[in-house]
Amino acid sequence: MITTGGGASTSVPSSGLPIASLYVGDLQPDVTEAMLFEKFSQIGPVLSIRVCRDIVTRRSLGYAYINFQSPADAERAMDTLNFEPIKGERPMRIMWTQRDPSLRRSGVGNIFIKNLDKSIDNKALYDTFGAFGKILSCKIANDDKGNSLGYGFVHYEKQESADQAIEQLNGKLLNDKQV
Repeated sequence: MITTGGGASTSVPSSGLPIASLYVGDLQPDVTEAMLFEKFSQIGPVLSIRVCRDIVTRRSLGYAYINFQSPADAERAMDTLNFEPIKGERPMRIMWTQRDPSLRRSGVGNIFIKNLDKSIDNKALYDTFGAFGKILSCKIANDDKGNSLGYGFVHYEKQESADQAIEQLNGKLLNDKQV
């Protein structure tokens, strides 16, 4: 079953500047800024990279922010590096940085998908639901060992995209399981 959240409107960044900042998630704990720089600077000029760390232990929290000089380079990085492994087998999950918390909390364009086959990963979810509009983020819920819990979330830029995805996929079979 696929369900959606709220109905408020989307906001534009208050700076009016084009966004060239990416969130990179699902990182191994030992991925460093230098490793990310090596990978992402091949795409274009990187202004800054920050691996987020626990304030007390200084251990990585498994995500980072990467700022490019140009939005086109950030877009190209998303297109070419999303779901690529950086260290080990775990693929990175790359999304646009969303600095407006009200957009995340509003529920606009958010859908919840349950009863997913355990073989569906973040990339498969992105590829399947990307047909309906621009995805701001998507994620399969996993246990401590990285195994799928059988549900996930997709956040679209526009509520219309979420509505269309629900209309087209609710009750349909994905990998032989009805969602």
